[in-house]
Amino acid sequence: MTATLDRRAAVARLLADRRDLVIVTGLGSPTYDVAACGEHDRNFHLWGAMGGAVAMGLGIALAQPQTPVAVVTGDGEALMGMGALATVALQQPANLTIVIIDNGLYEETGGQASHTGAGADLAAIARGCGIANAIVVTREEELPALATRLHAPSDGPALAVLKVAPGEAPRVLPGWDGPAQRLRTTAALLASRATGS
Repeated sequence: MTATLDRRAAVARLLADRRDLVIVTGLGSPTYDVAACGEHDRNFHLWGAMGGAVAMGLGIALAQPQTPVAVVTGDGEALMGMGALATVALQQPANLTIVIIDNGLYEETGGQASHTGAGADLAAIARGCGIANAIVVTREEELPALATRLHAPSDGPALAVLKVAPGEAPRVLPGWDGPAQRLRTTAALLASRATGS
């Protein structure tokens, strides 16, 4: 499958109309891609917890069932945390969308080929776990429908694998302070609950 999407442009398209979406980002380039769209109180970046992004997103989605939650992570991080997909399927949070940016490489450790580059199909794995709405996105024309899903989920968890061209965009680094991020995101969610927005 030819990967033609530009990762930074695809993420920017998905987040163009951000609203009240909470985003958990996986290790490395997905964090830089989301940060390049502008830092936000509802961004929660997992700097060093490789394999933990889906589990963290699931926890937030279950705790905040009226709030749309997106996990934006990479193929390497998703491969490390595949067991979380089975738990997502078991819990069926309607407000959770997982976006896996798949360039077929372990970009953060030197660009070695990942399992997806050798044929592992993360969308098929997700469907096998019980996430019925799991798709592969290869064309820009498919992004608007995914963006709508991110901001208005309604039919159980969804997963989208974005097949992107290899190549690293310039790094945009958000804050590194984990406790400060947790407090910031928690405060944003509590404020919206208090105002009903």
